[in-house]
Amino acid sequence: FLEIPEGKLGVVESRDGNPLSGGRVLARKIDCDSFQSARLFLEKGGERGPQITIIPPGTYRINSALFTVAMTDVLEIEDNMVGIVTTREGKPLPTGDIAGREIDGHNMYQDAQTFIDNSGFKGLQEQVMLAGRYFINPRFATIEIKDMTTVPIAHVGVVIAYVGKAGVDVTGDAFKHGNLVTRGEKGVWVDTLDPGKYPINPYTHKVENVPTANVVLNWATGKTEAHKLDEKLSTITVRSSDGFKFNLDVSQIIHIPGKEAPKVIARFGSVLNLVTQVLEPIIGNYFRNTAQGSDVIDFLRGREARQGDARTKISAALNEYNVVAVDTLIGDIVPPDDLMTTLTDRKLAEQREVTYASQKRAQDVRRDLQQAQAMADTQPDVVKAERQVSIKTFEANATVEKAKGEAESKKLVAEADAMVLKTVGAAEGEKIMAVGTSEAKVIKQKIDSMESGNFALIEVARALSTSGFKLVPDVVAGGGEGGGNTLVNVLMAGLIQDNLRHKPPDARNAPAVGPTGPGESSGMTEG
Repeated sequence: FLEIPEGKLGVVESRDGNPLSGGRVLARKIDCDSFQSARLFLEKGGERGPQITIIPPGTYRINSALFTVAMTDVLEIEDNMVGIVTTREGKPLPTGDIAGREIDGHNMYQDAQTFIDNSGFKGLQEQVMLAGRYFINPRFATIEIKDMTTVPIAHVGVVIAYVGKAGVDVTGDAFKHGNLVTRGEKGVWVDTLDPGKYPINPYTHKVENVPTANVVLNWATGKTEAHKLDEKLSTITVRSSDGFKFNLDVSQIIHIPGKEAPKVIARFGSVLNLVTQVLEPIIGNYFRNTAQGSDVIDFLRGREARQGDARTKISAALNEYNVVAVDTLIGDIVPPDDLMTTLTDRKLAEQREVTYASQKRAQDVRRDLQQAQAMADTQPDVVKAERQVSIKTFEANATVEKAKGEAESKKLVAEADAMVLKTVGAAEGEKIMAVGTSEAKVIKQKIDSMESGNFALIEVARALSTSGFKLVPDVVAGGGEGGGNTLVNVLMAGLIQDNLRHKPPDARNAPAVGPTGPGESSGMTEG
């Protein structure tokens, strides 16, 4: 018994039978109970050699003397994959065709005899196999596994068909740069594929994915976007009118409308060709031409205006190629080093001037701030001083008013005291005057009764008598007997003299009688 396990199939070769005819490489199918009946195989005209029929998994009684069976794997096609079929049996392809058209009834190439009977062609097949498990005779067809064709988001797929009937252009006279045909015809299809996955034979149909979102292309060495369309673009080198060569980076944003995508592909074959054949020369030449019309400094200063002019000119140029120019952006401009040094020095000087001015303003602000802070810090003292001044002023005014009041009071008091003193003095004066007048009268009378000198002596004597002063000392040192020139003697002499003045001349010559002792004179002479 022959046992064919799951996942395997049996490929049969007969050692006997009729020879192959008609240039075929596989023997036609014979109903013989999966090669278990050798008699039926031979009676029905079975052919010698590789058989077109295979044996599926199972247990069989096979005559090993007539048949040899080789095990091979069942064909497995995973999800999101397709099988590209190439058959080794069938009619030859017509001249000019690269793949056989789709044939019905062969159950995805598992019934090889039906494929041949229905006029299937030998070679590459247009029809693809989808995901699944298939019992394919490897001697009849080979299967190549390929990924499904993917159209990403923000793209449309433009199909270029290499098979089908001859296409008829549907664009008319408006588009003269290629033909667009309807779906199923050979050529560029006018209808595009939306984003998604498609089971397309990559050998019979090519799908060009065209971005419908904005695409940024960089003319900058070493810089490229993920789409790789600008991978071969580099920094643009230009020459100014004053002979300087300098580099500038440019970014161009473009948009290809979905309806215009087939025209772009029909005209250029791919978006990359559009970039290299149209965008690169248009943009490079524009900036080279404009740079020659100005010197480097003017080019740098007029960057914004030049960018706007580039946007307008490039947009008009790209409209002829069914491409929308969204924006043109000038990136880094690298002037010559020697010129750049001069510009840098000049700019540094200007910036230093600005910096110094800013620093000066900052210092002015700082000074004003410090002054304000100082004023704010001293404000309490100022307020306190002002209050003290006000208080002192009030106190001074109060003192002045008080002094004025005291002065006025003292003045009134003084005036009152003066009035009192005046009144008292007048009274005292009158009293004194009266007393003095009385005393004067008495004294005058006394004087009139005696000599004025005698009156004086009497008053002196009276004063001395009441003073307690010793007129005669206890011990007298002298040559006399104690009479001497004492004060008493003097007074007595004065009295006598005064008395003599008032005597008549006769009496003055009389001898004097005194207390002189014998042999002593009185010691008094007449003046």
